[in-house]
Order: sequence, then C-alpha cells, then structure tokens
Amino acid sequence: MKPDHEIPIKISASIITVSSTRTKETDISGNTICELLRKAEIPISHYAIVKDQINLIRAEICRSLVDSNCIIINGGTGLTHDDCTIEAVLPLLDKRIDGFGEIFRMKSYEDIGTSSMLSRALAGICQQKAIFCIPGSTPAVTLATKELIIPEIIHILSHANK
Repeated sequence: MKPDHEIPIKISASIITVSSTRTKETDISGNTICELLRKAEIPISHYAIVKDQINLIRAEICRSLVDSNCIIINGGTGLTHDDCTIEAVLPLLDKRIDGFGEIFRMKSYEDIGTSSMLSRALAGICQQKAIFCIPGSTPAVTLATKELIIPEIIHILSHANK
C-alpha cells in the first residue's frame, strides 16, 4: 500500500468486451473480470459486449463514464484488420499510463514469449477515471486484472483525482 499517495475513493467498475462473436453466455473473459472484481469487493456498475466498431466502443465508454471510475475493456487490442479498441480509446484519453502496457507485455512475455509484443494493451485517464484496454484472452484478462489493475486502481485514481 501507498497510504501517503492514496485518498479514500469508492471504486465502481465497468467491463466492456469488444467482440463480434461473443455473447454474455460465451464471454468467458468478461465473466472472469467480473469474478475477479467481485472477489476484490469492487462493485460492477456496467457490463456490455460491443462489436469491433470505433463508434460503438466510444459510445459504450461514454455510458460507462457516467457511473464508473474504472473501465476495463477487453478485446480488439491486436493487429487484425478489425481490431480497433486502441484507435477508439486513444483520442479520449487525457493522459496515458504507459507503464501499464509495458509491464503487461513484460509479464506476458514470461508466459507466452515473444508473441507478447503483438499486444497493444494500454491504459490512461479520461475525466479523472481510469480506462484499461487489454487483450480478450482469458489468461490475459486474468493477468491484467489480478496482477495490475486491482492492486493499483486506488493509487491510480488517487493521482488522477488530485
């Protein structure tokens, strides 16, 4: 803990899965994020699945910003022609948290080797709220949520709200 850097903040999370094929029943990664947040006693105010389209992703982020200060977007961060999560999110960010993507790729490298360089995972601040963009695989969302987002979210939001 970093008590000298943290202020009391109530966290409320939104989970957005970007996929043209997943449903709420088949969204294992989105459900994994939900479960990890629940175990960490972080309330979830919103959960949605949107297709790989910039305007749909941005609209869902705008909905989430109304009542969430921690938005986790999974999927659409790769290199295929329809991956557009990063392109949707980047223009919305007031500040980037470059270390998030760097540490995510470093930790992923330990598990999957050099293919971790294909990840465009990123995080940043929008309207004093944190947005995380992570790959949609279940191991990736588990790593990002459990090892990076949950341990640092209060610290991140404390700095974003000073």
